Parts: sequence; structure tokens; C-alpha cells
Amino acid sequence: MSLSPTLRSTVTRLRERARTSRDDLHAVLDAGLVCHLGLVRDGAPVVLPTGYGRIGDTVYVHGSTGAGYLRIVDGAPVCLTVTHLDGIVYARSVFHHSMNYRSAVVHGTARAVTDPTERLDALRAIVEQLSPGSWEHARQPSSRELAATAVFGIDLTEASVKVRTGPPGDDETDIETGGRWAGVLPVRTVFGAPEPCPTLPPTATAPAHVSERTLVVEP
Repeated sequence: MSLSPTLRSTVTRLRERARTSRDDLHAVLDAGLVCHLGLVRDGAPVVLPTGYGRIGDTVYVHGSTGAGYLRIVDGAPVCLTVTHLDGIVYARSVFHHSMNYRSAVVHGTARAVTDPTERLDALRAIVEQLSPGSWEHARQPSSRELAATAVFGIDLTEASVKVRTGPPGDDETDIETGGRWAGVLPVRTVFGAPEPCPTLPPTATAPAHVSERTLVVEP
């Protein structure tokens, strides 16, 4: 299924890097751990890093009901972005230095999630996005914890995806001149060895859903 670009979600610069498939949008979102949520507070722009989760064509974010910014999010226009840095592109000229990346930009209106079933599903998606397997392993949220947590959904109807891959795009004159190295330095996210909480008994070992991520390279 294709994205349906609007005026503000249409890529205008380097259009060849745009992706039009909704599957590409889902792939960028599903591979991320942190998003950035942009909104206007007291007349000024604010961009907040936060965890998120996706179910179908809705992305969910959450926060404490005591957070000041959450009091203005419901019904407000927002912009949510996710970016993966895949490589530093070294060119023969500084002008053509670049990055290999995958990025998604979502425009929409934040909607407070009040239905109990959807709220739990959304919180599960957020937890599983960051730490797969934890929803079933850890204690489920209590009624008090749920009351202290605000959940918002953002529809993915209006979104754009942009991807750059490959080597530098040097000018032919710089290539012919030679003498300067050019290429790509890959960037990867790698999980290290789990570090147990000091209150655990010495014999405790990390469960499979944690240890299996050790030294796994995220795409």
C-alpha cells in the first residue's frame, strides 16, 4: 500500500530518496527505539525524545499525567520523527560529505487514548518496541500506575519516508583528480552484555529475551 503524500509530507529536496510504500514507513518505525515528538508549547516549538510503539497505522507515545506538556497534547498538531544513522559518507570534497540514513516524518493530531483495552495494547506495544519479551516477563501495570500514565495515539496517514544508501556522489573532476580517499564508514547499534541489578542474587541470570539481544546488530 502506498503513502498518500500531502503538501507538507511531500519530499521536495532530493526526491529520489523518497520512499512511497507504507511498508517502508512501518519498517523505519519498527526498527527504532526512540522517536522525537515536536509540538508547540506556549507559542514556542518543543521537541521531546521519547519511547513509542506501533500498532497497524497508529503510533503510540506515553508519559506521566503530571508532565506539563502532556496537558496540551490532546487534540494538538504534532510531528513525530524517527531516524536511523547507517553510515558516514566521506567524499572527496567536503560539499559532498553526507550520511546514509533511514528517516520517517509523521504529521498528525495527537489523540488521548481512553479506552482501557486500547490503552493496555498501546502500552504493551511501547514496552515491546524497546524491550521485546518484557511485557510477559515483568509485572503488569497496576490500576494506580495506569491512572498516572497518559497515552496518545497518532495516525500514520500523513507521513513521509526518506532513505539514502550507497557511496559518495563526488563530482567527476574530483574523481579524476584522485589522491583523496572516499567511502562509507558504517554505523551500527550493538547491544552489550546485560548488567544485572545489584539487588539481584549473585546466581541470577538474564532471561532469554534479554540475553539473546547481546551483541545483536540492529539493522
